[in-house]
This record gives sequence, C-alpha cells and structure tokens, in this order.
Amino acid sequence: MNGFMARTNGKSEVESRELDAEHELPPADDSDEAPRAATVGPPAAAPSAEKAEVQKLRGERDMLLDRLARLQAEFENARKRAAREQQEFRQYALADAIKSLLPTLDSFERALQAGTGERSELRSGIELIYKQLLDGLEKLGLRPIPAKGEPFDPHLHEAIEMVDTTQASDHQVLEELQRGYKLNDRLLRPAMVKVARNPKP
Repeated sequence: MNGFMARTNGKSEVESRELDAEHELPPADDSDEAPRAATVGPPAAAPSAEKAEVQKLRGERDMLLDRLARLQAEFENARKRAAREQQEFRQYALADAIKSLLPTLDSFERALQAGTGERSELRSGIELIYKQLLDGLEKLGLRPIPAKGEPFDPHLHEAIEMVDTTQASDHQVLEELQRGYKLNDRLLRPAMVKVARNPKP
C-alpha cells in the first residue's frame, strides 16, 4: 500500500515536472536585447516632420502679423484722411459763408467813403457796425490784402487798368478799386487795382 502510494506519488511528481517544463518560457538571450532596444523609439522622420510643422506655423504667424500691420496702417491713413476732409469741408463752408458777406463790407466802405467830410451820428453808427462786422470776420481768419503802394502780385491782385506814369515805380499798385481778402492762407478774392506802367524812352 505504501509502495503503491509511493509510485503514485512519484509518477505525479514526474508528470508535474514535465508539465512545468512544457510551460516554462525560453531563457532570455542577452545578445538579442541590445539590437531590440536600439530599434525602440520614434521613427527617424518624426523630428523633420515636427520641424516642418513649426516652420509652417511660423510662416502663418508672420503672414498674419504682416496683414495686421497693413490693416493698422490703412486704418490710420483712413482716419487722417477723414480728419483732413472734415477740416477742409469746414474751411470751404466757412469760406463760402464769408464770401457771401464781402459785398456787405464793400457797401459799408463805399458808404463811408461817400461821406468822408461828414461827422454825424449816422456816420458814427455805420462806422461802428462796419467795425463790429469786420472784427467778427477777422476772428474767423479773414484778412484784407495790402494793395495801394505795393508791388503788383498776380497771385493777390487783379489789374483792371494800366496807367502810364513816371510818378510811381513800374508795376506798382496806384489805386485799389475793390479790396481783396484772404481767409487764413487761402485767397478768397483778389484785390482789383490800377497798376503803374513806366513808359519806355
């Protein structure tokens, strides 16, 4: 009985050994580990692909920055142009308004020249109104153009008559027939004048 158990037990031990031997993994080969470890890692093409992607993104960034700079410059130019056009519109509107008042100034001047020798309350009143009107227009930038005794300037004067004379320099303004005006630096109306002309010997 004990011998049977021993045989049985011995057989069981042999079978268990055989089963363990079948299921055991093969021993590791150290010579294969090194090449296998060397091949592990990202592919060789990955760094160049990342570099190309970075360059592409930088190119897009530079393009967007350039476009932004252009848009900012265009906006600034448009803003300046609008401000300049607005200023020019104001000046032209003001010029038209003042120009429509110049005949009134001419009428005041003729009225005062007609009664040069008179001193009356009426004349004093006209002088006062004329001065108030002229002062108000001068505050807006209106300036009379010097004429009598000045050298003739075709940009500021309009010659109505040439007078042969030796009493004045050649091309000197002898008389102002109608006063000219400038609005700031802009010619509003040239002065109508008579100009001296020295006869040739």
